Amino acid sequence: MTRTLCLAQDPEADELLSTDDFALLLGMLLDQQYPMEHAFRGPRKLAERMDGFDLRRIADADPAEFEELAATPPAIHRYGRSMARRAQALAQYVIEHYDGVPANIWTEGEPDGKEVLRRLQDLPGFGAQKAKIFLALLGKQRDVHPDGWRKAAGSYGDEGSRRSVADVVDAETLAEVREFKKQAKAAAKAAGANS
Repeated sequence: MTRTLCLAQDPEADELLSTDDFALLLGMLLDQQYPMEHAFRGPRKLAERMDGFDLRRIADADPAEFEELAATPPAIHRYGRSMARRAQALAQYVIEHYDGVPANIWTEGEPDGKEVLRRLQDLPGFGAQKAKIFLALLGKQRDVHPDGWRKAAGSYGDEGSRRSVADVVDAETLAEVREFKKQAKAAAKAAGANS
Protein backbone atom coordinates (compact mmCIF):
# COMPACT_ATOMS: atom_id res chain seq x y z
CA MET A 1 0.00 0.00 0.00
CA THR A 2 1.05 3.54 -0.66
CA ARG A 3 0.26 6.75 1.16
CA THR A 4 -2.84 7.28 3.27
CA LEU A 5 -5.93 8.01 1.23
CA CYS A 6 -7.81 11.29 1.66
CA LEU A 7 -11.28 10.35 0.44
CA ALA A 8 -13.34 10.82 3.60
CA GLN A 9 -11.49 14.02 4.49
CA ASP A 10 -11.31 12.63 8.04
CA PRO A 11 -8.03 11.16 9.36
CA GLU A 12 -9.48 8.12 11.18
CA ALA A 13 -11.89 7.23 8.38
CA ASP A 14 -9.15 7.65 5.77
CA GLU A 15 -6.77 5.49 7.80
CA LEU A 16 -9.33 2.66 7.77
CA LEU A 17 -9.83 3.05 4.01
CA SER A 18 -6.06 2.93 3.53
CA THR A 19 -5.53 -0.22 5.57
CA ASP A 20 -8.64 -2.32 4.89
CA ASP A 21 -9.53 -3.24 1.31
CA PHE A 22 -13.11 -4.10 2.22
CA ALA A 23 -13.57 -0.70 3.87
CA LEU A 24 -12.45 0.88 0.59
CA LEU A 25 -14.81 -1.33 -1.44
CA LEU A 26 -17.67 -0.51 0.92
CA GLY A 27 -16.95 3.22 0.73
CA MET A 28 -17.16 2.94 -3.05
CA LEU A 29 -20.45 1.07 -2.78
CA LEU A 30 -21.87 3.87 -0.60
CA ASP A 31 -20.68 6.57 -3.02
CA GLN A 32 -23.96 7.26 -4.80
CA GLN A 33 -26.68 9.83 -4.19
CA TYR A 34 -24.66 11.00 -1.20
CA PRO A 35 -21.67 13.35 -0.82
CA MET A 36 -18.49 11.40 -1.57
CA GLU A 37 -16.62 12.18 1.64
CA HIS A 38 -19.64 11.16 3.74
CA ALA A 39 -19.96 7.89 1.83
CA PHE A 40 -16.34 7.04 2.52
CA ARG A 41 -16.86 7.77 6.24
CA GLY A 42 -19.44 4.97 6.37
CA PRO A 43 -16.98 2.13 7.09
CA ARG A 44 -15.53 4.06 10.05
CA LYS A 45 -19.03 4.60 11.47
CA LEU A 46 -19.62 0.85 11.26
CA ALA A 47 -16.24 0.14 12.87
CA GLU A 48 -17.12 2.38 15.81
CA ARG A 49 -20.49 0.70 16.29
CA MET A 50 -19.19 -2.86 15.86
CA ASP A 51 -16.04 -2.47 17.97
CA GLY A 52 -13.86 -2.92 14.89
CA PHE A 53 -14.29 -3.39 11.18
CA ASP A 54 -14.54 -6.98 10.02
CA LEU A 55 -15.89 -8.25 6.69
CA ARG A 56 -17.01 -11.60 8.16
CA ARG A 57 -18.84 -9.99 11.07
CA ILE A 58 -20.64 -7.71 8.61
CA ALA A 59 -21.57 -10.68 6.41
CA ASP A 60 -22.80 -12.75 9.36
CA ALA A 61 -24.62 -10.00 11.27
CA ASP A 62 -28.33 -10.35 11.88
CA PRO A 63 -29.84 -8.36 8.96
CA ALA A 64 -32.36 -6.41 11.07
CA GLU A 65 -29.74 -5.52 13.70
CA PHE A 66 -27.22 -4.53 11.04
CA GLU A 67 -29.80 -2.32 9.30
CA GLU A 68 -30.51 -0.58 12.59
CA LEU A 69 -26.81 -0.11 13.25
CA ALA A 70 -26.28 1.39 9.77
CA ALA A 71 -29.35 3.66 9.92
CA THR A 72 -28.74 5.04 13.43
CA PRO A 73 -27.80 8.74 13.14
CA PRO A 74 -25.36 9.66 11.89
CA ALA A 75 -26.30 6.98 9.35
CA ILE A 76 -23.81 5.47 6.91
CA HIS A 77 -25.89 6.83 4.01
CA ARG A 78 -29.07 8.78 3.40
CA TYR A 79 -30.60 5.37 2.63
CA GLY A 80 -28.99 3.62 5.58
CA ARG A 81 -31.15 0.50 5.71
CA SER A 82 -30.98 -0.17 1.98
CA MET A 83 -27.22 0.34 1.99
CA ALA A 84 -26.87 -1.96 4.99
CA ARG A 85 -28.45 -4.74 2.93
CA ARG A 86 -26.11 -3.96 0.03
CA ALA A 87 -23.10 -3.92 2.37
CA GLN A 88 -23.97 -7.37 3.68
CA ALA A 89 -24.51 -8.70 0.15
CA LEU A 90 -21.10 -7.34 -0.86
CA ALA A 91 -19.38 -8.89 2.16
CA GLN A 92 -21.07 -12.24 1.52
CA TYR A 93 -20.09 -12.15 -2.15
CA VAL A 94 -16.42 -11.45 -1.32
CA ILE A 95 -16.41 -14.37 1.12
CA GLU A 96 -18.10 -16.73 -1.34
CA HIS A 97 -16.06 -15.81 -4.42
CA TYR A 98 -12.74 -14.50 -3.04
CA ASP A 99 -12.25 -16.35 0.28
CA GLY A 100 -13.03 -13.14 2.18
CA VAL A 101 -9.95 -11.42 0.74
CA PRO A 102 -11.00 -8.38 -1.32
CA ALA A 103 -7.52 -7.98 -2.84
CA ASN A 104 -8.05 -11.33 -4.58
CA ILE A 105 -10.43 -9.46 -6.89
CA TRP A 106 -7.48 -7.66 -8.43
CA THR A 107 -4.66 -10.14 -7.76
CA GLU A 108 -5.93 -13.73 -8.02
CA GLY A 109 -4.55 -15.34 -11.17
CA GLU A 110 -2.71 -12.16 -12.18
CA PRO A 111 -5.67 -10.70 -14.08
CA ASP A 112 -5.34 -7.93 -16.65
CA GLY A 113 -7.25 -4.66 -16.34
CA LYS A 114 -10.16 -5.91 -18.41
CA GLU A 115 -10.60 -8.95 -16.14
CA VAL A 116 -10.34 -6.86 -12.95
CA LEU A 117 -13.01 -4.58 -14.39
CA ARG A 118 -15.25 -7.57 -15.12
CA ARG A 119 -14.76 -8.88 -11.58
CA LEU A 120 -15.61 -5.47 -10.11
CA GLN A 121 -18.74 -5.22 -12.27
CA ASP A 122 -19.83 -8.61 -10.91
CA LEU A 123 -19.85 -7.27 -7.34
CA PRO A 124 -23.28 -6.55 -5.84
CA GLY A 125 -23.97 -2.83 -6.10
CA PHE A 126 -21.24 -2.17 -8.65
CA GLY A 127 -22.28 -1.16 -12.16
CA ALA A 128 -20.02 -0.41 -15.12
CA GLN A 129 -19.23 3.18 -14.10
CA LYS A 130 -18.57 2.40 -10.43
CA ALA A 131 -16.30 -0.49 -11.45
CA LYS A 132 -14.29 1.77 -13.79
CA ILE A 133 -13.93 4.42 -11.08
CA PHE A 134 -12.77 1.84 -8.53
CA LEU A 135 -10.28 0.36 -10.99
CA ALA A 136 -8.93 3.88 -11.57
CA LEU A 137 -8.74 4.42 -7.81
CA LEU A 138 -6.73 1.21 -7.41
CA GLY A 139 -4.37 2.22 -10.19
CA LYS A 140 -3.91 5.86 -9.25
CA GLN A 141 -3.78 5.61 -5.47
CA ARG A 142 -3.15 1.98 -4.47
CA ASP A 143 -0.39 1.05 -6.94
CA VAL A 144 -2.50 -1.75 -8.42
CA HIS A 145 -1.47 -1.80 -12.08
CA PRO A 146 -2.75 -4.84 -13.98
CA ASP A 147 -1.91 -4.73 -17.68
CA GLY A 148 -4.26 -2.37 -19.49
CA TRP A 149 -5.83 -0.94 -16.35
CA ARG A 150 -5.97 2.64 -17.68
CA LYS A 151 -7.70 1.56 -20.87
CA ALA A 152 -10.16 -0.61 -18.93
CA ALA A 153 -10.93 2.29 -16.57
CA GLY A 154 -11.73 4.54 -19.55
CA SER A 155 -11.52 8.29 -19.00
CA TYR A 156 -11.38 7.70 -15.23
CA GLY A 157 -7.91 6.27 -15.74
CA ASP A 158 -6.62 9.37 -17.54
CA GLU A 159 -3.55 10.82 -15.90
CA GLY A 160 -4.14 14.25 -14.36
CA SER A 161 -7.91 14.04 -14.68
CA ARG A 162 -10.29 15.38 -12.04
CA ARG A 163 -13.45 13.42 -12.76
CA SER A 164 -13.98 11.03 -9.83
CA VAL A 165 -13.00 9.84 -6.38
CA ALA A 166 -9.98 8.20 -8.04
CA ASP A 167 -8.51 11.70 -8.42
CA VAL A 168 -9.16 12.99 -4.89
CA VAL A 169 -5.98 13.30 -2.83
CA ASP A 170 -6.83 16.36 -0.70
CA ALA A 171 -9.48 19.06 -0.17
CA GLU A 172 -8.35 20.96 -3.28
CA THR A 173 -8.72 18.00 -5.64
CA LEU A 174 -12.09 17.19 -4.03
CA ALA A 175 -13.24 20.70 -4.99
CA GLU A 176 -11.87 20.22 -8.54
CA VAL A 177 -13.75 16.91 -8.93
CA ARG A 178 -16.94 18.56 -7.66
CA GLU A 179 -16.52 21.36 -10.20
CA PHE A 180 -15.96 18.86 -13.03
CA LYS A 181 -19.14 16.98 -12.06
CA LYS A 182 -21.11 20.22 -11.83
CA GLN A 183 -19.99 21.24 -15.32
CA ALA A 184 -20.69 17.79 -16.75
CA LYS A 185 -24.18 17.82 -15.26
CA ALA A 186 -24.87 21.29 -16.69
CA ALA A 187 -23.61 20.21 -20.13
CA ALA A 188 -25.81 17.09 -20.06
CA LYS A 189 -28.82 19.17 -19.04
CA ALA A 190 -28.14 21.69 -21.84
CA ALA A 191 -27.74 18.87 -24.37
CA GLY A 192 -31.06 17.39 -23.23
CA ALA A 193 -32.80 20.74 -23.58
CA ASN A 194 -31.47 21.14 -27.12
CA SER A 195 -32.57 17.74 -28.37
